[in-house]
Amino acid sequence: MKPKSHYDIVIVGSGLGGLVSAVILAKEGYSVCVLEKNQQYGGNLQTFVRDKSIFDTGVHYIGSLDKGQNLYQYFNYLGIMKELALKKMDEDSFDTITFDDDKKEYHYAQGYDKFIENLIADFPDEAEAIQAYCDKIKETCDKFPLYRLKPGRPYADGVFKLQIREFLESITTNKRLQAVLAGTNFLYAGDGYKTPFYVHSLSVNSYIQSAYRCLNGGSQITKLLIRRLTEAGGEVYKYHEAVKFEFEDKKIRSVICENGHEIHGNMFISNIDPKLTLKLIEDGKLRKSYTNRIENIESTIAAFSLYIVLKPDSFKYLNKNYYHFKSVDAVWNGQNYTQETWPENYMLSMGVKKNNDQYGDNITIMTYMRYEEVQAWEKTFNTVADKNDRGQTYEQFKQEKAEKIILELEKKFPNIRDCIQETYTSSPLSYRDYIATNRGSMYGYTKDVSKPMQSFVSPKTKIDNLLFTGQCLNMHGILGVTIGGVVTCSEILGQEYLLDKIIQANKIPE
Repeated sequence: MKPKSHYDIVIVGSGLGGLVSAVILAKEGYSVCVLEKNQQYGGNLQTFVRDKSIFDTGVHYIGSLDKGQNLYQYFNYLGIMKELALKKMDEDSFDTITFDDDKKEYHYAQGYDKFIENLIADFPDEAEAIQAYCDKIKETCDKFPLYRLKPGRPYADGVFKLQIREFLESITTNKRLQAVLAGTNFLYAGDGYKTPFYVHSLSVNSYIQSAYRCLNGGSQITKLLIRRLTEAGGEVYKYHEAVKFEFEDKKIRSVICENGHEIHGNMFISNIDPKLTLKLIEDGKLRKSYTNRIENIESTIAAFSLYIVLKPDSFKYLNKNYYHFKSVDAVWNGQNYTQETWPENYMLSMGVKKNNDQYGDNITIMTYMRYEEVQAWEKTFNTVADKNDRGQTYEQFKQEKAEKIILELEKKFPNIRDCIQETYTSSPLSYRDYIATNRGSMYGYTKDVSKPMQSFVSPKTKIDNLLFTGQCLNMHGILGVTIGGVVTCSEILGQEYLLDKIIQANKIPE
């Protein structure tokens, strides 16, 4: 099937932001078409299978899915909550923070009371600091109305200027506690001298409320959203890579795809990186000051991932994630590694299949990698839909990196090598090619307390009928991007109207 020639709304990119926007607008009666360049829909929700083992590319766990919590309410409105296959993570330790120079493990528990109790047991002299930290997180989240399903824009009373490291140093001098409280900063590529406290708060609060894994991978979210979209009359097409917007006067008339299809629309939403969106717009259609501002926003660092298929019944399933650091300093300096010190930190997460949680099926380990490390191969492009070989030196590079990670893992899990059936890897180029992010960036654009408005991208562009959505807008992550989809659709439907629909959908008895 090929798309019709005209739609009310044409969405470029089928990542979470694009699909959320598509479902919302289709539910409101608009004719909607979503275009995806790859073989698989979903952006960071994509999964892949190796040796019959399902790996997630981006969704390792999800927060705030207990009944009544914010993501639960958004997903419930979208019509996908009831069908999600989830496994609640360890309530006493969904995230565990560890260090090379400390045999002790530090556990994040679900629910603030238990979270506080756990940490006070580890740091008995720091009860006041731990309580102050939790209070500040809640207070900060309250300043983002849509996070609490209330109308309005974020309150700018200093919330963008408070820096995470500075705040932690203000409540305690205990370096170990500071490192433990910042221990999951891989969730947002935290930089000790840039990252605002609100980015930390919106990420961490979500998981403290509740933490879940997707059974058999996060791509089920994609499938359910597409099901809801098609039920509402919307359409979605893969192998449709947008290469150019055609204009009529100052508005976009249509999008041209690489396969030659031209799709006309009244309104267009780009769910790809704004920097890449600009490449679809011919020179002269946007002011240079606007394009320069977007092109100069710093993107977050990229990642290198090692995917391990485990031998059957060899490695006990861990219903938690590990965030491991070589030292307390690596919490803040992991991005500034040298070739000798890499990797200074890693996140370890396990995949879980339905009906088998005694032994692990697979392990994913992610760590930072600067794009410069793979720049030698940046002219190559390789996806399932467009296969190319980057060459032997690239494969050797990845193999050497994988071995370094395994050596680090052996310090914590001495028998890990005996449990490995097969390994696979992905580099910043893999993320660039599959997810269409600038230089393989993990989380869109860097938030910087010293330049709070520089990375702010409005859903409204300088072209009347073009909107942005996705992780480069407000916040990355499942919750952040879902809310971003609501923000984008609010430009068309009105925020109070849409929010009321979401709240009403959650009042209907189940």
